[in-house]
Amino acid sequence: MDVSFSAPQRQSPVGVLVLFFYTLQKNARAFWPLIVVYAFKFKELNILYLVTGIVLFLLLIGVISYLKYRGFTFFLDAEKDEFIISDGILNKTKTVIQLDKIQQVNINQSFIQKLIGVYELHVDTAGSAKKEGHIKAISHEVALELKSRLLEQSALKTSQDLDTNLNLADKEAEATEAPFVTIGLLSLLKLGITSNYGKTIGLIIIFGSTIYENFRKFSESDSVYQEQVNSYVDKGLASQSLVVGFVFVLAGVLVLNIARVIIQYYGYTIARQKNSMLLSYGLFNSKSTILKPEKVQITTIKRNFFQKKLGILELRIRQATSGTAEDRKSIIEIPGCSDLESSSVLQLLYDQIPEKGLSLKPNFRVLAVALLLYILVPVLLFYVIGAWLEPAAFDFVYLVPIYVIFIGLLQYFKFKNNRLFIHDNFIIKQSGGWDISTAIIEPHKIQAISTSQYFWHKKLDLGSVILHTAGGSISFQMCNFTILKSKVNLWLYRMEKSDSNWM
Repeated sequence: MDVSFSAPQRQSPVGVLVLFFYTLQKNARAFWPLIVVYAFKFKELNILYLVTGIVLFLLLIGVISYLKYRGFTFFLDAEKDEFIISDGILNKTKTVIQLDKIQQVNINQSFIQKLIGVYELHVDTAGSAKKEGHIKAISHEVALELKSRLLEQSALKTSQDLDTNLNLADKEAEATEAPFVTIGLLSLLKLGITSNYGKTIGLIIIFGSTIYENFRKFSESDSVYQEQVNSYVDKGLASQSLVVGFVFVLAGVLVLNIARVIIQYYGYTIARQKNSMLLSYGLFNSKSTILKPEKVQITTIKRNFFQKKLGILELRIRQATSGTAEDRKSIIEIPGCSDLESSSVLQLLYDQIPEKGLSLKPNFRVLAVALLLYILVPVLLFYVIGAWLEPAAFDFVYLVPIYVIFIGLLQYFKFKNNRLFIHDNFIIKQSGGWDISTAIIEPHKIQAISTSQYFWHKKLDLGSVILHTAGGSISFQMCNFTILKSKVNLWLYRMEKSDSNWM
């Protein structure tokens, strides 16, 4: 395919339909209260006026969509090494993206775009949202070629490279190897069952308490119904009903969680494309993402006990971000991969499997403070409430030892798993009580280092450190401060010496 992006290009002609659907959806969301009101008063409405109004509204949306299509252009500026997007109907806006600031280029396809047969291309940078480009409707061939030219810095240096008749899309297809990671349906099922259990428990508690409250109010207002309920209680069926209800709620939440995972990550594949990774996934909304290893800031391996037994884990790759509002979009998740597959991904990202090296442990005072905050204070607060405010709270005193044992074990395992491993090429932070997370960063990607030491910790030689990167921070508290300072000095030296392009 021969496409020259040096001149302004428009979206695919059928892109008008995509813009029509998105504009219609946006306006429907804005006017949904009015739509609901008229839906209830449908019989009172004049059908002729209603149909005329709908037709005029759709025509207006169509005109707006066409003007948006005509007002949207994009092209590559060879002289300035910029990708420029112009948009707008009356108020024209121009988005200029420096090519060396491009972090990744995603090719996605929503359900509507699948029906029409077009793709959207999203250019992601490490800066603010104003520096990002979004093209909603282009063909797959144009998307591949544009992505290739945006990511290949050497092909964008001169005008000759831009206007060449070489088929870069075919070159990219040839350079893309067969997927070396394929997340199957079974792995997604395992992930759906074993992940997000905290949210699952929260939903069960909220749902169960709502049902109980409504049940109690209804039984108090209906004496006949209350007598029937009491008879069932006398027969010992209430506990069985609660157990059955709990099982049904748990099964329902698990099914929803599994469905969410499958819809989001179905068909997840990772392929090697030149020196980058090509990630593709999605059931209804297909996504394709190019990930450059040099842009990776923090890689986190996360798994719990059940996931370890089932042989799966989650990888989360964080790239550069400009602030908290950008954190979510900067994370790339690789769900349900095996140990061998994760090793292949890490090998591609770092050219070697990260090693742990020297181990730093937190002082036992970390555990003591955690037990004080999460056990002693809540228990004392419970007894204060029971003694001074609500004596009925003591009806649940049997839950106190259960809480103490559960939280105590959780804090113990969090303390036991809390480690900082220091290698010449890697810094690895391990943490977590149930979900064990292992965060990996490279010393030369550190932006800043903060160390602290309370005056009462000087004799104990204890201190803390925070490692700041463009993708987030890693902290470690109350460890050997002498060893920590020596490592910090080495990291600072490597930061000043490094000239790698990680943004």
